[in-house]
Amino acid sequence: MEEKGREVVGQSFKISKSDHDLLYKLLVYTIGDRENSERLGLCLQKGIMLTGPVGCGKTSIMKLLRYFQAQQERYILKSCREISYEFISKGFDVISKYSTHNLDHPKTWCFDDLGTEQNLKYYGNECNVMAEILLNRYELFIATGTVTHLTTNLSASEIETYYGNRVRSRMRQMFNLIFFSKDANDKRK
Repeated sequence: MEEKGREVVGQSFKISKSDHDLLYKLLVYTIGDRENSERLGLCLQKGIMLTGPVGCGKTSIMKLLRYFQAQQERYILKSCREISYEFISKGFDVISKYSTHNLDHPKTWCFDDLGTEQNLKYYGNECNVMAEILLNRYELFIATGTVTHLTTNLSASEIETYYGNRVRSRMRQMFNLIFFSKDANDKRK
């Protein structure tokens, strides 16, 4: 895994011993190991919400895990800030782009750094873009089982403050929560 990490993320990629348990959980989920997933309290029908402090490696790990997936199609990693900027230029079609899929070919997204985007306006209409996308992804999850993943530095209460209790409630049903210790080191040092 470390070798693939250097290839995908960069030569400075290194797995800390303190992250082994977290990575084990993520790999068990990613390869679809039912027995160990159940033992660890993970549901293979839900997505992953990877949380932790700034710089602990959430984005790098989610980039890397795509190469270990049990299913054929790799999820697409997209920054929440990029999605917000896309909304400024293209409008409400952006919400649809990340909220729907062709039933013959579902798209699984990993929204990176939830909470770094801002409420934005398009022709005077203010919108919490990621809240709308997550609400729509929830409907998709219920209707078709389509999975969504995300990374964030936010706590549960911050998620509720930024996105509302409707989003937070639905996120409980959509995601397996996997978290780095709040004391995890900033690996960018």
